[in-house]
Amino acid sequence: MALARTHAVALLGVEGHGVEVEAHLGNGPAGLTIVGLPDAALREARDRIRAAILNSGEQWPEEHITISLSPASLPKRGSGFDLSIAAAVLAANGAIPVEGIHDAVLLAELALDGRTRAIRGVLPMVLAETGRGRRTVVVARGNAEEAGLVADADVVAVGSLAELVARLRGRPDVSESFPHEQPRPVEPMAPGPRPDLADVLGQPVARKAVEIAAAGGHNTFLLGPPGTGKSLLAERLPTILPRLSTADSIQVTAIHSCAGTLPHGRPLITEPPFCDPHHTATRAAIVGGGAGQLRPGAVSLSHCGILFIDEAPEFPRGVLDSLRQPLESGEILIARAAATARFPARFQLVLAANPCPCGKPGAACVCSSLTRRRYLARLSGPLLDRVDLTVELPPVTRAELLADRVRAESSEVVAARVLHARQRAAARLSGTPWSCNAGIPGAELRRRFPLRPEALRVLGRAMDRGEVSARGADRIIRLAWTIADLGDRPAPNAEDTGYAFTLWSGTAR
Repeated sequence: MALARTHAVALLGVEGHGVEVEAHLGNGPAGLTIVGLPDAALREARDRIRAAILNSGEQWPEEHITISLSPASLPKRGSGFDLSIAAAVLAANGAIPVEGIHDAVLLAELALDGRTRAIRGVLPMVLAETGRGRRTVVVARGNAEEAGLVADADVVAVGSLAELVARLRGRPDVSESFPHEQPRPVEPMAPGPRPDLADVLGQPVARKAVEIAAAGGHNTFLLGPPGTGKSLLAERLPTILPRLSTADSIQVTAIHSCAGTLPHGRPLITEPPFCDPHHTATRAAIVGGGAGQLRPGAVSLSHCGILFIDEAPEFPRGVLDSLRQPLESGEILIARAAATARFPARFQLVLAANPCPCGKPGAACVCSSLTRRRYLARLSGPLLDRVDLTVELPPVTRAELLADRVRAESSEVVAARVLHARQRAAARLSGTPWSCNAGIPGAELRRRFPLRPEALRVLGRAMDRGEVSARGADRIIRLAWTIADLGDRPAPNAEDTGYAFTLWSGTAR
């Protein structure tokens, strides 16, 4: 037969789009032409596929081969189409039965000797195809565990093109006689102490603020000189967050699959991710993008987890302000001339900064008040307006370090309270699109969950003095609900609202 058809998947962001791969053998000079918006890596597949077929002991057709990737308007990038194109060419040449591949999805890169190689983004590809009703998916051995996370998929892992051909010819028992890429051994993780919130001594107010932030999903700003524990607190915040739900775990794993950051041998991510980009990171590195294939940035890699911006004033202002839109919408939309990609970006932001450029505490600081104001003014007002908690960390004395050893609680103890508070909030918000206090819009918060007048007295006086805007009042009320959830109270009282006001204004002591 001179025509055969297989299926592959093209990624746009973290969404997989089905691609029909057709191979036609016709008259004309021998060669291979690929049509359908292929990129440079896909155009180079001509030489890889020819070498892989010949080195697998098969015959290369001495005819003109036309490969069509449909839909033609969809950009196709990367080397993940190699296996589907090779199978289509062999089927069109009569080397393998057409019936065995016409409804299967083949996702792998080919080496010159015919070995299959793992590719990025297999999980969202398999999820997309099973959603369209295609269950049989052929992948490289290196992607087998990742593809196997999709319960509805019938995953076939092959180590080489020759092994796939043998299976299609009804001889799966000979697969071990073909060379294939050996999976990398999984090295055991070196045992070591897990980060614990009890390690941060001398900062009881900051530890409590981090607990409240974790319980309600609130964005946080940590301000203090070097050595006061800002980075320690941020790094330990994931240890008190609940584990990801099944749906969130699959979504987070799909994002990291597209970025190529999945740990080998342990593909499913079940813990909230933590991302801390360096202050030299570009806007594309933070929000995602790229000149060729669009890839997720730090805001998406921290989806359902923590994005920690350390030394925040050192970041370019444009980079920081690019966080404002995903903080509100929970996703990032990247538009390019060829395509538009949408990445999930529902993260909890933690900013950290020194109070001045020199970073020296107390009387040792040589910065003027004007220099301090200019330094912190690098953080724009609209960005700080999206922060719920501001905590100032003072320098710690030796006596405070010694005294706090008894009071500091472990992450395990704090995580239990955080989980209970989140469960209370989820029960109260059942039937709504929100699951934690930080995500409730202000209008819905006031309409569905109004507070008693005595609980709003402190907030009302602050608004009369012009210290709190309407948006700030909503954030304070959200904080008050989280404090009440941690205290196992049905609704915030006056003390909860007052404490929430001090946390929002950065005056908590």
